[in-house]
Amino acid sequence: MRRVLVTGGGGCLGANVIGHLLAAGDVVLSVDNQATSAAASLAPHPNLESVSGTIADRAMVDDLFDRFRPSHVVHSAAAYKDPDDWAEDVSTNVIGTINVTCAAMRLKVRRFINFQTSLCYGRAVERPVTLAHPLAPLSSYAVSKNAAERYLGLSGLSYASFRMAIIYGPRHYSGPIPTFYKRLKAGLSCTIADTRRDFVAMEDFLRLMDLALDDQAPGGVFNVGSGQDHAIKTVFDRLADILGVRLAEPPAVMPPNADDVSNLLLDPSATEAAFGWKTTIGLDDGLRRQVAWYDAHGAGQGFTHLRGGKG
Repeated sequence: MRRVLVTGGGGCLGANVIGHLLAAGDVVLSVDNQATSAAASLAPHPNLESVSGTIADRAMVDDLFDRFRPSHVVHSAAAYKDPDDWAEDVSTNVIGTINVTCAAMRLKVRRFINFQTSLCYGRAVERPVTLAHPLAPLSSYAVSKNAAERYLGLSGLSYASFRMAIIYGPRHYSGPIPTFYKRLKAGLSCTIADTRRDFVAMEDFLRLMDLALDDQAPGGVFNVGSGQDHAIKTVFDRLADILGVRLAEPPAVMPPNADDVSNLLLDPSATEAAFGWKTTIGLDDGLRRQVAWYDAHGAGQGFTHLRGGKG
């Protein structure tokens, strides 16, 4: 039985990972400041303790590690609510990561999984983007996440840092999929960025987490993607078809914001080879599951790290 400390446990990725770990019999401690999530994201469970607080508070982080004594860490916490609040991005994403990493080093945790953004690469100069691609982040969020990953690399821990495509599934409230769902359900058109993205269904991602949390799993930095990208306009059209919505006014397709990238297709081949993992759920099937989940639970409130998406 593992003892897993999960930062950002109230967010989409953290909450899904926690549910998966609890189902496997693990004991979990979740810490989240609820800046972009809600405490209600996590249902009560006898093997779950939830703490409200920021990982930027080193004394709190040290106390949690000393009391809980985790064997494994899943670092999902990140600040991205305000793209112009650089200080908060550094406080949570850099200082917070350092606090969690140092505590993990002190307790000699067996495995540390870090969630990184694929936006660390910036504008792609190759397709697909390999791990050798230069790191040229364009936003405060991506800059701070890139710095955090570098500090983790200095730690000597057994770690995997996942540079991830869009992971979608239950509780996925930010990004194009929930935005389009809410607009289409209301009969409203959208402004769509002329961009392409790679999508990975939560079920596939959780299979990778099972493999990555193994004490003998490979370490280092890994791209997490399907190996296929899709125009964001195509995602809108497919959601409209699933919902049976026909708009009188077609969506306007606009160039991406200055702090966004037009396309980002990750090369997952090194990840597939290291873990024996590959995505199995295509976008059409995944979107149908996503719509069914939103129909039952709602599409929540979203946030963005992009300046053009504020308000």
